[in-house]
Amino acid sequence: MVSVLEKRLGSLPVIAEFSRRLDIADIIDRACPVRDVAHATHGQVIEVLIANRLTNPSAMVGISAWAAAWAVEEVYGVPAAVLGDDRLARALDAIAPHLDGIVGSVGAAAIEAFGIDVSRLHWDMTSVSLHGAYDEVDDRFPAPGWGHPKDRRTDLQQIQAGIAVASDGGVPIFHQAYDGGAGEVSQVIEAMQHMRTLAGQRRFLLIGDSKLLSYSNITAMHDAEVGFIAPLAAGRVPAGLFASLDPAQAVPVDYTAQRDVGKPADRRGAYRVCEDVMDIPGPRKRDPVHHLRRVLVHSTANQTAAAKSRTLKLDKARTELDTLVRTAGTRYHPDTAAVAAKADQISRQRRISAYLRTQVTTDTATGKPVFTWHFDEAAIAAEAATDGWYALLSNLHPDEADPAEILRRYKNQPAVEQRYATIKGPLAVAPMFLQHNRRITALITVICLALLIFSLIEREVRTNLARQGHTDMVGFYAYDNRATRPTARLILQALHDLRLIPAHDQQPPKIPQPGWLQAQLLTLLNVDPTQPRWP
Repeated sequence: MVSVLEKRLGSLPVIAEFSRRLDIADIIDRACPVRDVAHATHGQVIEVLIANRLTNPSAMVGISAWAAAWAVEEVYGVPAAVLGDDRLARALDAIAPHLDGIVGSVGAAAIEAFGIDVSRLHWDMTSVSLHGAYDEVDDRFPAPGWGHPKDRRTDLQQIQAGIAVASDGGVPIFHQAYDGGAGEVSQVIEAMQHMRTLAGQRRFLLIGDSKLLSYSNITAMHDAEVGFIAPLAAGRVPAGLFASLDPAQAVPVDYTAQRDVGKPADRRGAYRVCEDVMDIPGPRKRDPVHHLRRVLVHSTANQTAAAKSRTLKLDKARTELDTLVRTAGTRYHPDTAAVAAKADQISRQRRISAYLRTQVTTDTATGKPVFTWHFDEAAIAAEAATDGWYALLSNLHPDEADPAEILRRYKNQPAVEQRYATIKGPLAVAPMFLQHNRRITALITVICLALLIFSLIEREVRTNLARQGHTDMVGFYAYDNRATRPTARLILQALHDLRLIPAHDQQPPKIPQPGWLQAQLLTLLNVDPTQPRWP
């Protein structure tokens, strides 16, 4: 009796097909050709690395074992034995000097092949922590450095990555790696120029965080005729501005946050807006002053959250301050200096210095310190009057967008953060450990290309589902027929169990019949799993 080995096929046919539509392997092979005797081209190897990230993220030394268990050879034409960590490292080394061209070409291919609307792009940066000393770095590539890591691993160096995401489907069409210690403000102009190239003749709107709003960045966007929307940092809001505003006098906005969809109307957050003008002067007197629209936004959800946060920290501080009243003069806080130091520590840790008033005196009878305190209710009320308000700056003409529309367009900014969450979640970017910053930079591109395909899969299913008049699908959850909106994670999970019986005894490879949901998804994705990527 002959035992037939099964391999996991999973979503490999889908990933390979989307890689083909993006022309990834051919773009790489044109930039980094190999000898005819090579068992696999650099483009093939990079596509396999992308597939690994989307199916079962592994360290370099584990890729070969993954490929042997999965139908990588049948789909990609690359034997598992070829995919040793040495070969993978050579592929990363090969593409590293050509990343700008590869990223730009693949981004342009995505826009063309999938008809992505790039009139509105969202930009943000994140950090990837690194294990290793990296005493020697290649100056041609971003250098590991110390900074403010998003994962708060201040004991590790980092590399930073910026991603531009199209509002159309949340598709990341451009990415760039930066030095670990690079300031986010100084990266905007170069990134904008790359995005402008991808957009071609189309005018686009750039949406980002407060780092977008330096004078030099505003000037560059103005000169390039690029529209922008970004929040004004709290430290740049004129004193007393928010406290002087009355939410009742602002205009209601027809907008429902994603978190509130499905909630009763009285439990949804409400938004109101009003508008004025803010002048942004240059560092020199002769610099022109930019006159920008300032949209002042009031959010009841933000107001409620701010009030709850303040109540919580006041309650915690009250407990600690009352304890200090009792322990003043004991062995824990024996003198006035110790009491004052503890009071200052509580104030800083609980962030209540704006309204905490303290007094440390000495009891004349006992010589022991006496601590008293109270909260300044007027200061608390003044802060509460600002709850829920924030400001957005924009250079859009009023004919292009009224204040309510500016808010609605800005509200898609979390799309970038969701993609970063995908990078550090489903695509499993743990702290990296590679020999060179050259390979780190190349691997970041591999991960971002995987993110591009991840996002396109989600967009394609939703777009084709919408053409059928639907937004939700059933079958994603076992023993639960509730309809849900398909996400890339659910789609890939649903396809994960597809199997392939390898060729044997002159019999061709065979794929057992996909399940109902799998068949539906493959149809929506326009993918035939029986057609391999390479003959």
